[in-house]
Amino acid sequence: MAMKDHTILKDFPEMSERIHAIKKNNGHFAGLSDKYDELEHRIHQMESGVETFTDEYLEELKKKRLKLKDELFRILQKAA
Repeated sequence: MAMKDHTILKDFPEMSERIHAIKKNNGHFAGLSDKYDELEHRIHQMESGVETFTDEYLEELKKKRLKLKDELFRILQKAA
């Protein structure tokens, strides 16, 4: 299974400066970003075969990741 790097910086490279600036000045955004990174790492571990999982659990984590990504993107858009 091909795995894609879903970090916020990889998904939105054109916003890297904005991401760094908001992380420094917005604790809520920084916390969401940390949660996103933790989920991304966990999903990557599962897809790599390092961690065992059920398909349902993996899908649940992917949905959580997507929800966090949407919220992070909304914050980034407002800061534009």
